[in-house]
This record gives sequence, C-alpha cells and structure tokens, in this order.
Amino acid sequence: MKPRFFAAAIGVAALMSGAAFAQEITGAGASFPFPVYAKWAEAYKAATGATVNYQSIGSGGGIRQIKARTVDFGATDAPLKGADLEKDGLVQFPTVLGGVVPVVNIQGVEPGQIKLTGELLADIYRGDVKKWSDRRIAELNQGVKLPDANITPVYRSDASGTTSIFSTYLSETSPQFKSELGANTAVNWPIGQGGKGNEGVAAAVKQIPNSIGYVEYAYAKQNKLPYTQLRNKDGKFVSPDAASFEAAAANADWRSQPGMGISLTSQAGPTAWPITAPTFVLVPKEPKDPKRAAEVVKFFDWAFKSGGKLAADLDYVALPEKVTTEIRAEAFKSIKTQ
Repeated sequence: MKPRFFAAAIGVAALMSGAAFAQEITGAGASFPFPVYAKWAEAYKAATGATVNYQSIGSGGGIRQIKARTVDFGATDAPLKGADLEKDGLVQFPTVLGGVVPVVNIQGVEPGQIKLTGELLADIYRGDVKKWSDRRIAELNQGVKLPDANITPVYRSDASGTTSIFSTYLSETSPQFKSELGANTAVNWPIGQGGKGNEGVAAAVKQIPNSIGYVEYAYAKQNKLPYTQLRNKDGKFVSPDAASFEAAAANADWRSQPGMGISLTSQAGPTAWPITAPTFVLVPKEPKDPKRAAEVVKFFDWAFKSGGKLAADLDYVALPEKVTTEIRAEAFKSIKTQ
C-alpha cells in the first residue's frame, strides 16, 4: 500500500506543480482573427495547460495596448510600417489568412445570390447608390428579386483593421472613394450605422432589414448572414471561401514589406477573392517579462504546427510552411525570451 500511495502522491504533486507553473499570457486587438485565436487557445490549453486570454477590441486598441506594454501581444489587421515597428521596438509577423466579405439582410436573398463590384460597393458606402432597386445593381442581378428599399450601410465604429482592408479595396476600385474617403482604420462614413467589432457589425446587419455590412468570413457563417459575390481583378464573379482566399495569396511576396506587412486585396487570379488579407501579431523585441514573451512564441509556434485544421474548420487559411519557417528564423529570434 505504501509504495502505491507514495507513487500517487508524487503524481498529484507533479500535476499541481505543472498547474502552478503553467504560464498565462494575454493578448488584445483585431476582431478579424478572434474566432480562430479562441479555438487555438482552447486546444492549446488542452495540450499544454497554458492559458491564452485574448480580447477582441479592434486593431487600434491592440496597437495601443502593445505600445503601452499592458498585454503580452497585440493583434492588428492593418500592419505597421517598418519605421513604426522600429520606433516602438516591436516585432510583427502574420498568423493566418482570412477574407473580408460584404453581408446583407434582404428578405428572400440567399448566400452568394447577389453580385456586386468594388465600384458599386464604394458607391453604396459613399451614399451614391441608395436603393437595392438601383439600375446598376439590377443589371448585375437579373432574375433576383430585390426590394425598392433604402440601403443601410453598416460600418465599424471603432478603429479597425477590417475597415482598413475594406477601405483599401474600395480605394483601389473607386477613384472617387479614394479621393473622398480614402483608406484607413477609421473612415468618416457619410451615411449608415456603426457597430463595434466584427461582432457588432454582424449583429447590426442581422437586426436591420435591407442593410449591408462588411465582416470577416467566419462571422458571416456564424451569424448565417448572406454574403455577396464580388467581381475580382480578372473580371470573374467569385464567392468567399478558403479556396478563394488561398488563391489570392498564391503569389504573395511576403518579404516585400517589413514585418511581412503585405496587402492581398485586388490580387490577380480567376478564383481569387478580392478582399483577402493576412492578420498580424505584434510583440516587443525587449519585453518586460521575457518568460511571458517565450510563451507567446510557443503558442504561435504551436498554432503554426498544429492549428491548421482548426483554422480551416473556420474557413481561415493557414500560412504556407515557407512563411512560418521564415517567421521562426527571423521574427521569433528577434524577441528576447530569456
């Protein structure tokens, strides 16, 4: 009895010791990757016992918090420029690919039933196209019953990388949008209603008849919101999914920008989704607590190795292996972890 009791006691002590030393790290920022970060965190805790707490507060909030060193990592869909990374002592690297999609709430309209172009989207958000029965929309959607109702555009009310991606795409397709509103994390929208986070935009579209909004694809699926088709750079109408996001990233030059801060909007390719984007993480080069920074590196290294299927289940696209190899060799090694 004694040997068995002693062995059991050792086992309990080991478990308690592991729990005591299991690291907890915090992150905050973009709502775009929140569904996949939450899923990764759940699986990572099951595998390692370590806890990752991530707050979906928008890219602007994530950048502010990591600059203030109040979190262990920040997250943004609008990558920082090289000069800003250097000034604030930050390392930046991408984590996963996704897509921003227009979603609508029109009675009787199913996912992928409506076709739009970047120019039409820009004119809707400029307030120039006001009704779903507008001739320009009707010409693209012959046979689809659209109401003679005012369109309510829904936008992000917080500083948002999703807005940066969306407004970049609209600026690329519409010179008028570029000159009047431009691309930024916050845009002075002339009409419509705001929602905080991808969650807030999805909820607002769900509640407002005849509205249109823009969200990361996972939010469209989770909320069962009909998405639109879009005409891409090759002139083809495509629907959003993991394959069309992957097609947009097929020829990406990840080394062209510091911190791999590239844009994947308006990429060529017959099946490419035109509002595809990577999302990014920011970590201090010289963290206040190197051990916590080491846990951040371990978490994302685990995600790159083991999180691909979890990402795919939510219709995100895992980074190519050559990209994650570069991140390990350069970004991870630039962070002080001991």
